[in-house]
Amino acid sequence: MNYRVVRKNNKKYIECISVEKQLSLERDVLDFIGICFENDICTLVLHEDIFSEDFFNLKTGLAGMVLQKFINYHIKVAVILENEEKFNDRFKEMIMESNKGNHFRTFKNIGDAEIWISNL
Repeated sequence: MNYRVVRKNNKKYIECISVEKQLSLERDVLDFIGICFENDICTLVLHEDIFSEDFFNLKTGLAGMVLQKFINYHIKVAVILENEEKFNDRFKEMIMESNKGNHFRTFKNIGDAEIWISNL
């Protein structure tokens, strides 16, 4: 996994730049949580291409499981989705609900994600 620790506005977060294997199983999310714990950072930025197609298909249950794992381990996650229009209506509804909370949010660009992170 290729990632970097970013320090901005007196906050730190981990940005995952690329992965060898897309997040497609429950155990895959534990790799991200492990990186957060290793670096003593509880905020993570993930890009859309890190997720398998199963994540965006709510029938698989992967998205719900991933969100719950991050919440259980107190990891705040910003996901960069540059084009939300390509996702189905159910996934868009989930995004709208999750964006009301403070654990898992989606953004169109890294700048908007950094604003959210700086206000945590």
